[in-house]
Amino acid sequence: MTNPEDIARLYRQLSLFPSLSRADVGPVITSQYGGKYSNIYTEWSQRDLERNDKVKFCRQYIVFHDDKSVVFSGASGSCTEIRGQLLSKDAPSGLMKAVVRECSVKGEDKQFLEIWSKNIKMKSINLTALKKHGKVYEDEQFGCLVWSHSETHLLYVAERQRPKAESFFQTESPELSSAADEDDTLRSERKEAVKGEQFVFHEDWGEALVSKSSPVLCVLDIEGDNVSVLEGVPENISPGQAFWAPNDTGVVFVGWWHEPFRLGLQSCPNRRSSLFYVDLTGGKCEQLSAGTSGVCSPRLSPDQCRIVYLECSVYGPHMQCSRLCMYDWYTKKTSVVVDVVKRPGQDGFTGVYSAQLSPQCWSADSQRIIVACPQCSRKDLLMVDISVGSVTSLTAKSDVGSWCLLTIERDLMVVSCSSPHCPPSLRVGFLPARDSQEEVVWVTLEDSQKLPDIDWQIMKFTPPPEQDNPQYPGLDFEALLIKPKEVKDGVKLPLVVIPHGGPHSVTVAEWLLPSSVLCRMGFAILLVNYRGSLGYGQDSVLSLPGNVGTQDVKDVQFAVENVLNGGDFDMQKVAVVGGSHGGFLACHLIGQYPGFYKACVARNPVINLASMMGSTDIPDWCMVEAGYDYSTESLPDPAVWEQMLNKSPIKHVTQVQTPVLLTLGEDDKRVPNKQGIEYYRALKAKQVPVRLLWYPGNNHSLSEVDAESDGFMNIALWLTQHLDS
Repeated sequence: MTNPEDIARLYRQLSLFPSLSRADVGPVITSQYGGKYSNIYTEWSQRDLERNDKVKFCRQYIVFHDDKSVVFSGASGSCTEIRGQLLSKDAPSGLMKAVVRECSVKGEDKQFLEIWSKNIKMKSINLTALKKHGKVYEDEQFGCLVWSHSETHLLYVAERQRPKAESFFQTESPELSSAADEDDTLRSERKEAVKGEQFVFHEDWGEALVSKSSPVLCVLDIEGDNVSVLEGVPENISPGQAFWAPNDTGVVFVGWWHEPFRLGLQSCPNRRSSLFYVDLTGGKCEQLSAGTSGVCSPRLSPDQCRIVYLECSVYGPHMQCSRLCMYDWYTKKTSVVVDVVKRPGQDGFTGVYSAQLSPQCWSADSQRIIVACPQCSRKDLLMVDISVGSVTSLTAKSDVGSWCLLTIERDLMVVSCSSPHCPPSLRVGFLPARDSQEEVVWVTLEDSQKLPDIDWQIMKFTPPPEQDNPQYPGLDFEALLIKPKEVKDGVKLPLVVIPHGGPHSVTVAEWLLPSSVLCRMGFAILLVNYRGSLGYGQDSVLSLPGNVGTQDVKDVQFAVENVLNGGDFDMQKVAVVGGSHGGFLACHLIGQYPGFYKACVARNPVINLASMMGSTDIPDWCMVEAGYDYSTESLPDPAVWEQMLNKSPIKHVTQVQTPVLLTLGEDDKRVPNKQGIEYYRALKAKQVPVRLLWYPGNNHSLSEVDAESDGFMNIALWLTQHLDS
């Protein structure tokens, strides 16, 4: 398929499949006939190419059950689009709902906190007019909206209110200052305005958290309509991921140290942080964890006795194997429930690799945790028994490639599952009793249309002896191969190689829109999880820093050559596509294996570790991946700069023969677009065919609908143009 209109039609068709982002289970209701049922509220998102937007909508389902199995289920009503809603949360009793909404009033953006009861909006509080704080945080890193156990208060996170800044030369007009009816608020603002602070730089928390700088914990007293900012949080700490302590005595939160300066937090759980508790009566703040590691995702057990959370080392690889830790609220003791796994054991468990736990992850008996995380090239649901630390996979025997836990309430699990040939579907199932040998019986609430013409498999590779890592020997790696199921006799497929970014991330066997469209176009896709990927043990993660540009590059090339030797693919029609560290690898591959790849696409690629260090929000990443320890107190010496340059794709640019398409986000703080421009200029100087696409209003992910869809079309046409020539 080479016609742009046909490709666009195919992309439009496959982009219609929505993805699940959230589910909530309502309270158990007993019908007049004695049957029990619960309502399940779900939120989905879908690309709307006409509106150039990702549309959010909700749909509700009803599940009749007997507390241990589903008796009957079905959708109740059709979908409803959600607009202007930043956060929402039902009260535990199900009697009220809180919503943080942003809307325009007379041309001004304002934020409101609404309380709904049954079919009435009981309260609508104009948070912007109160001026107690700045904008409410809606992100997953800091944001929360939590009802107190008593359902009398709401907890959320917002930006600290800054005094209004004005010019040294700002003057009051005499008419305004003498006006008798001047608004008290305006008069007060003018009095508090600070001169000379208009252009002061305020650090933020980097990529995808721009303008989020100094979060504060805020509490709404629902009865009194009073919003207050919690006192007692240390000045050098940024709080987030907060919830009410047992008996509503205070608030538990994660606090990130922001001295000497803030580093990027998105996809970086390795930032120094701790669990804290601030007492509501005295305002005293207490540190609950050691403060020497990175912590995230604290979750309170249903019996309000324990808090589980994820913990990993500070600095080092950004994503790595985590410990699952538990803090006992009453004994004040912390224990490690699941430790870091260096290498998978006999049971096949590879460790916990999650940036976040599900908002609800506890079993009803407060004895088990459900974690969704990569296990090699699949994403499985794991059940952890907190008393013995045992880990059991609930989905290992399934042929579904990826399982995601949306919520678990009274042992009813709500999950989203998908595979490369099957878009996300919604399922529910009860967690069996603790000592039961029964399997989970999954019931589908919303099925999705399978694509029978797409085939996929997971391939395993053992590096040749000369490529073994002497410090971490004997490590294997995998790749996910997606290809058309029906291929005419004698036809050899073109192959698109896609190494993931990170480098410490993983491509799991889930629904991937670009890969499915390319597959329908007639390409085979090889997604390589080279050594250093998540889901294979901590040794695999640690084997890569210091070896980027060699070990990862050779792993990808070894996998590609192995697949090509199978004889099903055209050796003269191989392309490489990658983003971020995947772009780093794509540019390395075309430089180290000149002429092997006939087309290359690099999305926001890392090109020069040395030049990137001074402008990225994650300078520690450049040092660590080059094999050096990071310190905020000193600059690297010249030998380190040299090694960073030697490990970078720019080192091999003189050998490049492959036509390159670069796609860059104007607002990328992770891999600043100057990296791509540096490569563009080097290729232009060498007269290598190169094209650059520049996307305003897009950050590192290039995930705005216009950039995503236009980017895909240009990538598809670049591949067809250069693989057919």
